[in-house]
Amino acid sequence: MTRLLPAPPSLRRSPKGTEITQLAASRTGCECVSPGLSPSLLSVFFRRPSVLIVSYIESATAAAQFGFYQKTEWKPDDSKIAVATAKGYILLFDVLGGRDDKYLYEPVYPRGSARVKVTQGYKEEQCAPALSLVMNRPVDLEAPITSLQSLQEDLLVCTADGYLHVLHWDGLGSNGRQAIGLTTIPFSLDLQSSRGGPSLDLEGVFIHCMEYCVTLDGFAVVLSDGRLGFITPLGSTITADQLQGVWAADVNDGTCVAVNNKYRLMAFGCASGSVLVYMIDTATGSLQLSHKLELTPKHYPDIYNKTGPVKLIRWSPDYSVAMVTWECGGLSLWSVFGAHLICTLGEDFAYRSDGSKKDPIKISCMSWGAEGYHLWVVSKKQERKRQEEEEDDAVPPPNCSLQPGMLQFHFIKSALTVNPCMSNQEQVLLHGEDRLYLTCGDPTQVNGSSEAHPHARLRSDGSPLHRPPNPDSSLSQGLSTLLGHKHWHVVQIHSTYLESNWPIRFAAIDTAGQCMAVAGRRGFAHYSLLTRKWKLFGNVSQEQNMAVTGGLAWWNDFVVVACYSFIDQQEQLRLYRRSTNLDNAFASVTKLHSHTLLLNVFRDVAVLFRADCAICLYSLGKDGQNPAASMELLQEVSMSRYIPHPALVVSVTLTSVRTETGIALKAPQQACMAESIMLNLAGQLIMLQRDRSGPQIREKEAPVSTKKLLPFCPPVVLAQCVENVWTTCRSNRKKRHLLEALWLSCGEAGMKVWLPLFPRDHRKPHSFLSRRIMLPFHINIYPLAVLFEDALVLGATNETVLYDGLQGSSEPLEALIPYCTVERTSQIYLHHILRQLLVRNLGEQALMLAQSCASLPYFPHVMELMVHVVLEEEATSREPIPDPLLPTVAKFITEFPLFLQTIVHCARKTEYALWNYLFAAVGNPKDLFEECLMAQDLDTAASYLIILQNMEAPAVSRQHATLLFSTALERGKWDLCRHMIRFLKAIGSGEMETPPPTPTTQEPSTTGGFEFFRNRSISLSQSADAVAAGKFSLQKTFSMPAGPSVKGREAECAENMYIDMMLWRHARHLLEQVRLRDLGCFSAQLGFELIGWLCRERNRAARVDDFVSALKKLHEDFLWPFPVIPAGGLGSPLKNGACRAVLSTRLLKSQSADSLLNGDMDTAPPPGGAAPANRAWLDRIGQGPMDTSSSNHSNQHSTQTHDAFLSLLTNKVDEYSVGSATDLTETSSMVDGDWTMVDESSSPLSLSQAELEHISMELASKGPHKSQVQLRYLLHVFMEAGCLEWCAVIGLILRDANVIKQVIGFLDGPEVPQETLQCVKSGLLAVDAWASADCLGYKPFLGVVQQQLQLLLDAAAGEQEQPEAFQPPGQSAKPGGAESPGAEDGRGAAAPPGLALPPLEPAAGFAHPPSADCPSDETEEQGEEEGSYDCTLS
Repeated sequence: MTRLLPAPPSLRRSPKGTEITQLAASRTGCECVSPGLSPSLLSVFFRRPSVLIVSYIESATAAAQFGFYQKTEWKPDDSKIAVATAKGYILLFDVLGGRDDKYLYEPVYPRGSARVKVTQGYKEEQCAPALSLVMNRPVDLEAPITSLQSLQEDLLVCTADGYLHVLHWDGLGSNGRQAIGLTTIPFSLDLQSSRGGPSLDLEGVFIHCMEYCVTLDGFAVVLSDGRLGFITPLGSTITADQLQGVWAADVNDGTCVAVNNKYRLMAFGCASGSVLVYMIDTATGSLQLSHKLELTPKHYPDIYNKTGPVKLIRWSPDYSVAMVTWECGGLSLWSVFGAHLICTLGEDFAYRSDGSKKDPIKISCMSWGAEGYHLWVVSKKQERKRQEEEEDDAVPPPNCSLQPGMLQFHFIKSALTVNPCMSNQEQVLLHGEDRLYLTCGDPTQVNGSSEAHPHARLRSDGSPLHRPPNPDSSLSQGLSTLLGHKHWHVVQIHSTYLESNWPIRFAAIDTAGQCMAVAGRRGFAHYSLLTRKWKLFGNVSQEQNMAVTGGLAWWNDFVVVACYSFIDQQEQLRLYRRSTNLDNAFASVTKLHSHTLLLNVFRDVAVLFRADCAICLYSLGKDGQNPAASMELLQEVSMSRYIPHPALVVSVTLTSVRTETGIALKAPQQACMAESIMLNLAGQLIMLQRDRSGPQIREKEAPVSTKKLLPFCPPVVLAQCVENVWTTCRSNRKKRHLLEALWLSCGEAGMKVWLPLFPRDHRKPHSFLSRRIMLPFHINIYPLAVLFEDALVLGATNETVLYDGLQGSSEPLEALIPYCTVERTSQIYLHHILRQLLVRNLGEQALMLAQSCASLPYFPHVMELMVHVVLEEEATSREPIPDPLLPTVAKFITEFPLFLQTIVHCARKTEYALWNYLFAAVGNPKDLFEECLMAQDLDTAASYLIILQNMEAPAVSRQHATLLFSTALERGKWDLCRHMIRFLKAIGSGEMETPPPTPTTQEPSTTGGFEFFRNRSISLSQSADAVAAGKFSLQKTFSMPAGPSVKGREAECAENMYIDMMLWRHARHLLEQVRLRDLGCFSAQLGFELIGWLCRERNRAARVDDFVSALKKLHEDFLWPFPVIPAGGLGSPLKNGACRAVLSTRLLKSQSADSLLNGDMDTAPPPGGAAPANRAWLDRIGQGPMDTSSSNHSNQHSTQTHDAFLSLLTNKVDEYSVGSATDLTETSSMVDGDWTMVDESSSPLSLSQAELEHISMELASKGPHKSQVQLRYLLHVFMEAGCLEWCAVIGLILRDANVIKQVIGFLDGPEVPQETLQCVKSGLLAVDAWASADCLGYKPFLGVVQQQLQLLLDAAAGEQEQPEAFQPPGQSAKPGGAESPGAEDGRGAAAPPGLALPPLEPAAGFAHPPSADCPSDETEEQGEEEGSYDCTLS
């Protein structure tokens, strides 16, 4: 029922030199304006367009006799105007029309247009008429006039001498005037005690303000002493002996009154600034206070008690909202039952963009325009006169506020105000005078699920595919479409339809939210969001010969219209198919017996409410392939006994809601049937259920032809003060609570839900348990739609934007109002319902409801809100709470897995003073912390650590932080580890007041490649403190409080030592478990000084006890395949070492690229996990297309094959080895097919099948490129630290002979302990024995390093030589005499091999096949260049 401001107001000018004092609206589109500054003037304006039609200027003599014009009133048929003057005269003017061809303004249509004279009344309804005003004989009432009120045949005039004058509009003569003294009317508190009870003393009192209420058949009056009353004529005529009055007790400051005919309400303005809304008690006839309209100090702390008396109250034409203004200025808009919508006394309305305060607009009169789309406002006369006196020297510009005029506010309103059939939909539809605002999402972005969103599918003609609702499927629009967009779909109404049928009266939207229909003065039109086109009547005469009276609605693909046909002179119910042309030839028409007031559709039933107070149910169906539809009257229910006036019915809804049978879980399909009628009678919700007290016939046994609908029971009142009702015809087994509930909007009282209660687990319900319960709850928005399954309320609100207008005296009147826009809003309501159920000890029902909504994305937020609201209310209560709800809420939340997160998130969003009360109910935070650790929810545990830090002693915080730190280290939560280090340091240094932020998300690359390789300019041997802190590293130096505190430094040193010991312990743990990959990530992520620690642990934790198990663990940890032997034996068929090097390089690079493209190497798997899955690509590489590209040439075996095969590793300088240091920082960008390009560039090279098989074996024996980078890094670290045993193990897995050679060379040094020499020797012997038994793939490599191993055996004193060990079949390898280049840090030969490579220069292609014995440097450079690297894949 809301109204919103979509744009700033417009300024309307009055005739030059006049001051507007009164506005009065007619019913045919004219505004009567009564200005009164200079000679008396009466002006009449046309509404659309806003143009002046006629003015009547009084002569100077008559003006002196009558006085200035003060009040105006139209006769109901707009044929006369009554004007009250300052000297007590009533002037009656006849409004005369001109001749038929005399019009001031006519619409101009293009030549050949069909919209010219299509109906007989075309001129009168579409042209601005040329009117004239003729004054009749004036009536002198001999006293100042205080109020005018127009009736159908009479004009009531109140005067200051205490009389009520009844004047006949037509009546001159003796019967044309009657005067009734106020003192002759008996007043009492109610009608029952009026005859004998005490009466008011009305001597010297007169009626200050009066308004007639049609539906109450009486007058609401404000007396001159401020008392409020209601005068009822007891008979059919208004005479002195037939009037009876009641008055409101305890009120004596009334100022004005306005009545609401639709809801039978009387709004009285008071001098205190409040508006008291009264209703008449039907039992006693007394005035009963319904609610108040007043500003609250919570929202308007500066102005709520400084508004002054209420100046004016105006109900909108549809009686859905009231506009209020005060003596001190300002406008405020309220819904019918007190929901506050707009106020111009606060926020951007009251302040300019520079912060200066505006003077509120003081209003002297205001009037609503047609259909409530406009509000005409006239600013106060005295304000401008004062401005003129103060600023008479200034020369204002033409648009300044010194020139008198009217402001016209533009409003948009909800379609629910006049077309309540919208209550079955889940979209917010607003309409202004020329456009529609729609909230549904873009149809192209609707979810593809046909079950959840069947309307997203289209037929061949582009129309939505409507299916009959499935009881088990959800037809909800869902979050993706209704909440996915903040903007509106703004649809401009077709100008051709609008220009001849303004204003728009009804609007409706279909279930899918894709088709809309609007109806104006005549006819209707509909629009499709899918085609972005309007569809109008092709025959304009058909459009102009029908008027929609009862509203319109969508049923499947049809528009259902309740209209009046001017040709047939009768009411009709019509159905028009959307896909056909808009023409009566395609319409289905049913004649109706009476005027239709309301229309609604439930499934395949149309429900109509008629002017004779009867409700009719019609079945809707399709006639096979015929585009027309069929309608049949099912049932007619007379409500004349219960409805005093048909205009009081706000809405009529057919629902599946019922209270008796079918509520059990075993019969959810019955929820789809039309079981009851909901009638909103002047805010009173009445329910009519079907009467099932008689004998029942099973539906399966009853033939279709003999089915008879059950009668309805007498009506039952469900709720009071109801503005809107929402229900749905869908059903969902999982969310029956929400879909079978009835949702009510009750103004300032918020919302109510009539919730069904179901027995649990098919148990029989208790006899004392009600089947339904009414639960009230408050929300912060005005509800316009309910998303049933998503537990959301949708609405709209006004947002303002300040703009800099002209300041000072030149500021235009309209610039005082900021620029207004309309924003979509939504609010969760589920926590309110759960709380209300828990208050009423309905925990089982609350649990069933919450479990049905646990899949919603904001369900954790719902739980937090419920805890937070209850905690705030109970912990801040000044009075003791006998039965606190918080323990019940805490016990309820423990039923869900998000209990721990909910409590800690709520606590951290609540002030510290409330924590004791919270944890007294939910449990000790230490216990909750331990539960988080047991559940491996470390981030939540970190949040509880903040709680413990503030509630416990530092020793307790340190203990729990240590526990969490150890667990985070073990789980590899590096981001959390960095926060925990800072947290522990803060505890040690006294920074207790600034706890660290709790991480909520884990960094994406927490256990990927060792991140130090991203900056190769950094020496790998230097301390991590020197590394710039990035997203992956944490500096060891932490900022400490300033000041030379020795005690603080000691605490810092102790805390640093404590943290270092924890880090050392974890590093030792990782090394003992042979988790080298985790050790590297640990060092890189936390800035751990790994080299220095390894130096200290060289002879303790850095020892390798079992080489074989360590080697196996490295294979598993780094996804490194075990080497394999070709089927042809241990020898290699290749002869050309240089070409081998090129091909091997190509294949290695291709393999690396494939690993990065096919496997996610950014994060390392946990130990023992994900290894089989990630090895699949290695198997595919070995089975790739390489075999198919082989050549059959040169398939000869040589006795030197083994020596030639190993020349790549032993006969070449280390800087050109395949595993050189270049691989540590860069990643290959080549693809698998590049090796064939190399083969083509060296055309003389021919490879046999056996040679290619050997190359594939070599490729299959290499691991992922990233693993190779990490192993090379670890090799460097262990070599720097002197951990020769680990260097030997990594050299074995890399099969790098240079590494083994350097390790054996270092073992000759005098500083190497004898235990290390013995350990390396025994470990290599164990590896050789294991390789001979289980992994023959290592035998060729062990044969290559046989000579170095023999030297190791010889160096072992007291050990017997074993020449048979490491002896491969064939000749031994030649020793490589190449020396290792220096390391980056200049440590010479002590550095590991391959750390500093010279830049590779680009080389040309092969000019000729390189030599087999002495491969050239150019060949190697060519190979390295063509296998170019790209860092983007790292």
